[in-house]
Amino acid sequence: MTIIPTRLARPSVVSSSMADARTRALKLYRDWYRAAPEIVSLYALNVSSAYVRHAIRERFEKNRYVTDPRAIDVLLLKGRQDYQETLNLWKQRDHVEGILLAPQHRPHKTFLQKFYEGRDEDSVVPAASGIV
Repeated sequence: MTIIPTRLARPSVVSSSMADARTRALKLYRDWYRAAPEIVSLYALNVSSAYVRHAIRERFEKNRYVTDPRAIDVLLLKGRQDYQETLNLWKQRDHVEGILLAPQHRPHKTFLQKFYEGRDEDSVVPAASGIV
């Protein structure tokens, strides 16, 4: 498959209502969901397309209760950009494995464990850790 950068390009749009934002979010989710087998084959991942779909579902579920239309527009813009970069092979395999497929939740730590480490980890989001 040849890569045409403008094939996936979309103009940034401001949602006029929550219904419009919801429609756009569902469209983006469907695009990601349908692209799962292609992502697995393009990056030669050692996981199934079902696992990629599960990871995509987790990403969307994380932001399910966002109600501010402007925040939703920003999330949609970033999601569409990430989608375009992924399918145009503008990412390395480590990016896809570390960012898309790595679990985002952390093990629960007590107050004393955080205190002994000397930092508040809940306010810091880890970068991609590379190969899982």
